[in-house]
Amino acid sequence: MTYIVFDIGGTKTRVASSDDLQSFSEVKSFKTSQDFGSWFNQFAKITRVLAKGGEIYGMAGGVRGVLNEEHTRVIHDSVLTAWENKPLLKKLEEVSKSPVFLENDSAVAGLGEAVFGAGENMEIVAYHTISTGVGGVKIENGEIDSSSIGFEPGHQILDIDRTILGPDVTPTLENLVSGTAVKQRYDVEPYEIPQSDILWEDLAGYLGQGLRNTILYWSPDVIVLGGSMIIGDPKIKIESIRKYTVEALDGFVECPLITTASLGDEAGLYGGMVILNNNLTEE
Repeated sequence: MTYIVFDIGGTKTRVASSDDLQSFSEVKSFKTSQDFGSWFNQFAKITRVLAKGGEIYGMAGGVRGVLNEEHTRVIHDSVLTAWENKPLLKKLEEVSKSPVFLENDSAVAGLGEAVFGAGENMEIVAYHTISTGVGGVKIENGEIDSSSIGFEPGHQILDIDRTILGPDVTPTLENLVSGTAVKQRYDVEPYEIPQSDILWEDLAGYLGQGLRNTILYWSPDVIVLGGSMIIGDPKIKIESIRKYTVEALDGFVECPLITTASLGDEAGLYGGMVILNNNLTEE
């Protein structure tokens, strides 16, 4: 019995197969092309190889960007702009010939961390990824929480009076702490900035303000943080993030556990297995 799990990022697409929805095969990865047709052809070819010519019983995974209400296509994304409104789910169903489940990539990665990773055995898990952008999701009892438009914590406004970013940049959490934002502000890749630079403490302070909102809005048992800005080298140190989050809460409520993600680049593939388990194996 073969299932396919996938993670479509702005740079790379990862695909794997699973027989038991507890583990998966060696991951096949390839560059995510801006040309949707070229990307799909490569995805279909790899999927057929993973299925070994046999039947696929289900497929699930994540794609970056904002999905429409039916979760059939990307309607907005700052990176995969040429993918907007392409029939993604329909094309995946052509390959799978079985049920396909599509979610935002951050949400699927968060689900993987909540069930298989750093949030395991916790009832309410808040997951944030801080990398090229900032995404996140609320997971409750091993499932992505209900929403009408998805979760976009990176777009919360923090710098209300625009004293940090100036008048021309929307003062969101993403524009304060993401790798893209750092590069735009300082004209250098984040990984080229030494860990000793005060910038990393500043980023921890901004993120602490954002996590204050996460705690007050979602009331999680744990916050799991992933992405290259958190688990890379250099990085925003988790100890500093905890410190500034506690300071931002100012005793109003207790700060929950804040920890780093443990599944790395494969979190979305684990999340795909959870989705298939939740939707197919209970029938």
